Amino acid sequence: MSGHTDDRGGTGVIDTPHHGEPELNRVMGPKLLLLFIVGDILGTGVYALTGSVAGEVGGAAWAPFLVAFIIATITAFSYLELVTKYPQAAGAALYTHKAFGIHFVTFLVAFAVMCSGITSASTASNAFAGFLRDGIGADWVAGSTPLLLIALGFMALVAAVNFRGVGESVKANVVLTMVELSGLLLIILIGVYAVTQGKADFSRTIVFDSPSDKSTFFAITAATSLAFFAMVGFEDSVNMAEETKDPVRDFPRMMLTGLGVTGLIYVLVSITAVALVPVGELANPDNESALTQVVATGAPDFPFDKVFPFIGMFAVANSALINMLMASRLLYGMAKQEVLPPVLGRVHRSRRTPWVAILFTTAISFGLIYFVSTQSDSEIIAALGGTTALLLLGVFTIVNICVLVLRKDPIDRKHFVAPTALPIIGALACAFMVGPWTGRDTIQYRIAGWLLAIGVVLWALTWLANRFLFAKKTYMRDPEELTDPDHAHH
Repeated sequence: MSGHTDDRGGTGVIDTPHHGEPELNRVMGPKLLLLFIVGDILGTGVYALTGSVAGEVGGAAWAPFLVAFIIATITAFSYLELVTKYPQAAGAALYTHKAFGIHFVTFLVAFAVMCSGITSASTASNAFAGFLRDGIGADWVAGSTPLLLIALGFMALVAAVNFRGVGESVKANVVLTMVELSGLLLIILIGVYAVTQGKADFSRTIVFDSPSDKSTFFAITAATSLAFFAMVGFEDSVNMAEETKDPVRDFPRMMLTGLGVTGLIYVLVSITAVALVPVGELANPDNESALTQVVATGAPDFPFDKVFPFIGMFAVANSALINMLMASRLLYGMAKQEVLPPVLGRVHRSRRTPWVAILFTTAISFGLIYFVSTQSDSEIIAALGGTTALLLLGVFTIVNICVLVLRKDPIDRKHFVAPTALPIIGALACAFMVGPWTGRDTIQYRIAGWLLAIGVVLWALTWLANRFLFAKKTYMRDPEELTDPDHAHH
């Protein structure tokens, strides 16, 4: 993100690129873009949340994933119009700034996206601890304290890798995507194998059973607010707009294809899970993770259940690292543009990484992991994953509105145009999913509220410091400028 200073001394979050700066290398064709989008969506969500979603709606666990896919796809149409209209690497904050021009609102959107990265990585750390327990099967891993220590140790390791500097390329991401994808395809293939062996009971997949006595509509809504965590990630791809060979041509096809592929995989995985393992066992927090149980039940004659937890560990570890990289760099960018304390923009001399931003985001993740540590595994995943979805649904609501507002800003070149009804439906659907009527646990609002409050306090302190420095510089230049109304120019 770039920033600019307005004529009142205030600092924004978004600005146009500096003239004379070299452009990013446009290396991504349609195939690499598709794999990037699929890899960004796949990961912690479906690996960690299948059991929790099944616990909300019973055998119809596929329904929330399907509804989440539909809402995500509608919102994707809005992102497609905006990314092809403004192919710059700044995402939702750029669109918000262009639509409203209010620096504080732009900051809130950027900070919410940053916080969603931290909550997503914290979700992944707890999922990592669960998969490690499944993989090594050691008794000492059982219980909340060992799992808490593993989750904290994992986040410390992510911070160390982040500090050292990760020279990731898009082609390396392809390899990581293939490993994540292999685990989910293994689940689907095991489901096919189990059908041939007569082990699958697909009648369970049409049984709706909410343990909380909610109506069908609100139970599916509550489960969808959780399942939506599995569909996020597609919005990150718009930050690759300046590195895509032909964003106007490639983004619409590849983003919709990527969403379709992942949506289909999620529905098939959830159907397979319920058909092979009774819902009560899938959602039982004392059992192994839901997908590990599926592998063990569907193919007991093969050692897949010994391998799968390590695939799951790899998938969630990759998600955590990507999200913490994003969060620390976004925090660093906001500090460099003077909308957050400048100390957060410090770069380590030898490693050339934003070490203060890394420490700050890691400290927040430690606090989140400790805050939810007294709950069961499934409740922890639901609290942190649900908060990620809550933050991004709020951002998506604004992005859908931005599409309609920016229709008054036509440009003289071809770009994707979403049917007008879709951003309207998308804004209403995302706003609805943010509300408490969905049955969302109040802990998610508390976590999101505290995170945004931290951002607002830091923003306010930085704003006051900037105003003080501006006044001090003005006084040193010409004291009469602050006291003589006729002399002042603001």
